[in-house]
Amino acid sequence: MAGFLIETVLISLSGVMAPGPLTATAVAKGARSPHAGGLIALGHGIVEFPLMLAMFWGLGSVLANKRVGAIVGFVGGFFLLVLGVGIIRSASAEAESKEGFSSPVLAGALLSIGNPYFLVWWATVGASLLSRAMGFGWPGFLAFAILHWACDLGWLYLLSWLSSTGRAFLGTGFVKAVRLLCGVLLVFFGAKFVADALLALL
Repeated sequence: MAGFLIETVLISLSGVMAPGPLTATAVAKGARSPHAGGLIALGHGIVEFPLMLAMFWGLGSVLANKRVGAIVGFVGGFFLLVLGVGIIRSASAEAESKEGFSSPVLAGALLSIGNPYFLVWWATVGASLLSRAMGFGWPGFLAFAILHWACDLGWLYLLSWLSSTGRAFLGTGFVKAVRLLCGVLLVFFGAKFVADALLALL
Protein backbone atom coordinates (compact mmCIF):
# COMPACT_ATOMS: atom_id res chain seq x y z
CA MET A 1 0.00 0.00 0.00
CA ALA A 2 2.89 2.38 0.74
CA GLY A 3 4.19 1.90 -2.80
CA PHE A 4 0.74 2.61 -4.22
CA LEU A 5 0.41 5.83 -2.19
CA ILE A 6 3.81 7.04 -3.41
CA GLU A 7 2.64 6.38 -6.97
CA THR A 8 -0.57 8.28 -6.19
CA VAL A 9 1.41 11.35 -5.10
CA LEU A 10 3.58 11.33 -8.23
CA ILE A 11 0.66 10.87 -10.63
CA SER A 12 -1.53 13.40 -8.79
CA LEU A 13 1.21 16.03 -8.84
CA SER A 14 1.76 15.50 -12.56
CA GLY A 15 -1.91 16.32 -13.07
CA VAL A 16 -2.31 19.25 -10.70
CA MET A 17 0.94 20.92 -11.81
CA ALA A 18 -0.16 21.00 -15.46
CA PRO A 19 -1.16 24.56 -16.50
CA GLY A 20 -4.92 25.00 -16.39
CA PRO A 21 -7.78 27.11 -15.03
CA LEU A 22 -7.13 26.30 -11.37
CA THR A 23 -3.44 27.14 -11.56
CA ALA A 24 -4.12 30.41 -13.39
CA THR A 25 -6.80 31.38 -10.86
CA ALA A 26 -4.56 30.52 -7.90
CA VAL A 27 -1.86 32.83 -9.26
CA ALA A 28 -4.33 35.61 -10.08
CA LYS A 29 -6.06 35.55 -6.70
CA GLY A 30 -2.78 34.94 -4.90
CA ALA A 31 -1.69 38.41 -5.95
CA ARG A 32 -4.31 39.63 -3.45
CA SER A 33 -4.04 36.96 -0.74
CA PRO A 34 -1.39 34.29 -0.06
CA HIS A 35 -4.14 32.00 1.26
CA ALA A 36 -6.27 32.08 -1.91
CA GLY A 37 -4.80 28.82 -3.19
CA GLY A 38 -5.90 26.98 -0.08
CA LEU A 39 -9.44 28.28 -0.46
CA ILE A 40 -9.49 27.35 -4.15
CA ALA A 41 -8.35 23.86 -3.18
CA LEU A 42 -11.19 23.73 -0.64
CA GLY A 43 -13.71 24.53 -3.38
CA HIS A 44 -12.07 21.94 -5.60
CA GLY A 45 -12.33 19.38 -2.80
CA ILE A 46 -16.04 20.14 -2.29
CA VAL A 47 -16.52 18.85 -5.84
CA GLU A 48 -13.80 16.20 -5.92
CA PHE A 49 -14.59 14.22 -2.76
CA PRO A 50 -18.25 13.58 -3.71
CA LEU A 51 -17.07 12.73 -7.22
CA MET A 52 -14.69 10.10 -5.85
CA LEU A 53 -17.49 8.62 -3.76
CA ALA A 54 -19.81 8.59 -6.78
CA MET A 55 -17.15 6.83 -8.85
CA PHE A 56 -16.78 4.34 -6.02
CA TRP A 57 -20.43 3.48 -6.71
CA GLY A 58 -20.03 3.27 -10.51
CA LEU A 59 -20.24 6.78 -11.98
CA GLY A 60 -17.14 6.24 -14.11
CA SER A 61 -19.13 5.09 -17.15
CA VAL A 62 -21.18 8.32 -17.07
CA LEU A 63 -18.06 10.48 -17.02
CA ALA A 64 -16.69 8.62 -20.03
CA ASN A 65 -19.76 9.52 -22.12
CA LYS A 66 -18.76 11.88 -24.94
CA ARG A 67 -21.98 13.90 -24.85
CA VAL A 68 -21.75 14.42 -21.09
CA GLY A 69 -18.21 15.69 -21.49
CA ALA A 70 -19.28 18.06 -24.27
CA ILE A 71 -22.09 19.57 -22.18
CA VAL A 72 -19.76 20.01 -19.21
CA GLY A 73 -17.16 21.60 -21.49
CA PHE A 74 -19.65 24.09 -22.92
CA VAL A 75 -20.94 25.21 -19.52
CA GLY A 76 -17.46 25.23 -18.04
CA GLY A 77 -16.12 27.25 -20.95
CA PHE A 78 -18.75 29.89 -20.29
CA PHE A 79 -17.71 30.06 -16.59
CA LEU A 80 -14.07 30.46 -17.60
CA LEU A 81 -14.89 33.25 -20.04
CA VAL A 82 -16.78 35.14 -17.33
CA LEU A 83 -13.99 34.65 -14.81
CA GLY A 84 -11.26 35.56 -17.30
CA VAL A 85 -12.97 38.75 -18.46
CA GLY A 86 -13.59 39.73 -14.82
CA ILE A 87 -9.92 39.28 -13.94
CA ILE A 88 -8.78 41.27 -17.00
CA ARG A 89 -11.07 44.14 -16.02
CA SER A 90 -9.97 44.09 -12.38
CA ALA A 91 -6.30 44.01 -13.41
CA SER A 92 -6.53 47.64 -14.41
CA ALA A 93 -9.24 48.76 -11.97
CA GLU A 94 -7.82 47.01 -8.89
CA ALA A 95 -11.43 46.40 -7.88
CA GLU A 96 -12.18 42.97 -6.50
CA SER A 97 -15.92 43.66 -6.70
CA LYS A 98 -15.72 43.78 -10.50
CA GLU A 99 -14.07 40.39 -10.73
CA GLY A 100 -16.23 37.39 -11.60
CA PHE A 101 -16.47 34.70 -8.90
CA SER A 102 -14.68 36.82 -6.27
CA SER A 103 -14.87 33.97 -3.73
CA PRO A 104 -11.87 31.63 -4.15
CA VAL A 105 -13.93 28.71 -2.76
CA LEU A 106 -16.69 29.30 -5.31
CA ALA A 107 -14.14 29.71 -8.09
CA GLY A 108 -12.47 26.42 -7.14
CA ALA A 109 -15.79 24.56 -7.16
CA LEU A 110 -17.13 26.05 -10.41
CA LEU A 111 -13.85 25.64 -12.28
CA SER A 112 -13.74 21.99 -11.23
CA ILE A 113 -17.35 21.26 -12.19
CA GLY A 114 -16.96 22.97 -15.55
CA ASN A 115 -13.60 21.54 -16.57
CA PRO A 116 -14.09 18.63 -19.02
CA TYR A 117 -10.46 17.59 -18.69
CA PHE A 118 -10.93 17.22 -14.94
CA LEU A 119 -13.74 14.72 -15.62
CA VAL A 120 -11.75 12.97 -18.36
CA TRP A 121 -8.83 12.54 -15.94
CA TRP A 122 -11.15 10.96 -13.37
CA ALA A 123 -12.80 8.75 -15.99
CA THR A 124 -9.40 7.38 -17.05
CA VAL A 125 -6.32 7.84 -14.86
CA GLY A 126 -8.30 8.61 -11.72
CA ALA A 127 -10.58 5.61 -12.23
CA SER A 128 -7.58 3.31 -12.52
CA LEU A 129 -6.01 4.65 -9.33
CA LEU A 130 -9.34 4.53 -7.53
CA SER A 131 -9.85 0.91 -8.54
CA ARG A 132 -6.47 -0.04 -7.12
CA ALA A 133 -7.16 1.94 -3.93
CA MET A 134 -10.39 0.00 -3.45
CA GLY A 135 -8.31 -3.17 -3.43
CA PHE A 136 -7.10 -2.09 0.02
CA GLY A 137 -10.67 -1.54 1.25
CA TRP A 138 -12.02 1.63 2.82
CA PRO A 139 -8.67 2.54 4.45
CA GLY A 140 -7.06 2.46 0.99
CA PHE A 141 -9.84 4.56 -0.52
CA LEU A 142 -9.69 7.18 2.24
CA ALA A 143 -5.89 7.36 2.15
CA PHE A 144 -5.96 7.78 -1.62
CA ALA A 145 -8.67 10.47 -1.54
CA ILE A 146 -6.99 12.53 1.19
CA LEU A 147 -3.52 12.21 -0.32
CA HIS A 148 -4.70 13.16 -3.80
CA TRP A 149 -6.48 16.27 -2.51
CA ALA A 150 -3.46 17.16 -0.36
CA CYS A 151 -1.43 17.39 -3.58
CA ASP A 152 -3.97 19.87 -4.95
CA LEU A 153 -3.90 21.85 -1.72
CA GLY A 154 -0.11 21.99 -1.51
CA TRP A 155 0.42 23.06 -5.12
CA LEU A 156 -2.35 25.67 -5.29
CA TYR A 157 -1.35 27.14 -1.92
CA LEU A 158 2.28 27.35 -3.09
CA LEU A 159 1.24 29.18 -6.27
CA SER A 160 -0.86 31.77 -4.43
CA TRP A 161 1.88 32.27 -1.80
CA LEU A 162 4.53 32.82 -4.49
CA SER A 163 2.22 35.25 -6.28
CA SER A 164 1.62 37.17 -3.05
CA THR A 165 5.35 37.23 -2.29
CA GLY A 166 6.04 38.58 -5.75
CA ARG A 167 3.58 41.39 -5.08
CA ALA A 168 5.37 42.33 -1.88
CA PHE A 169 8.73 42.57 -3.64
CA LEU A 170 7.76 43.77 -7.12
CA GLY A 171 4.80 46.07 -6.40
CA THR A 172 1.45 46.74 -8.04
CA GLY A 173 2.85 46.65 -11.56
CA PHE A 174 3.69 42.99 -11.05
CA VAL A 175 0.20 42.32 -9.72
CA LYS A 176 -1.49 43.90 -12.72
CA ALA A 177 0.74 42.04 -15.18
CA VAL A 178 0.15 38.69 -13.49
CA ARG A 179 -3.60 39.17 -13.25
CA LEU A 180 -3.82 40.30 -16.88
CA LEU A 181 -1.85 37.27 -18.05
CA CYS A 182 -3.98 34.89 -15.97
CA GLY A 183 -7.17 36.51 -17.24
CA VAL A 184 -6.05 36.06 -20.84
CA LEU A 185 -5.19 32.40 -20.13
CA LEU A 186 -8.64 31.78 -18.64
CA VAL A 187 -10.33 33.37 -21.64
CA PHE A 188 -8.21 31.11 -23.87
CA PHE A 189 -9.18 27.99 -21.91
CA GLY A 190 -12.82 29.06 -21.90
CA ALA A 191 -12.90 29.58 -25.66
CA LYS A 192 -11.17 26.24 -26.18
CA PHE A 193 -13.62 24.39 -23.94
CA VAL A 194 -16.60 25.90 -25.78
CA ALA A 195 -15.13 25.21 -29.21
CA ASP A 196 -14.26 21.60 -28.33
CA ALA A 197 -17.75 21.06 -26.92
CA LEU A 198 -19.45 22.41 -30.03
CA LEU A 199 -17.31 20.22 -32.28
CA ALA A 200 -18.15 17.17 -30.17
CA LEU A 201 -21.89 17.91 -30.26
CA LEU A 202 -22.05 18.51 -34.03
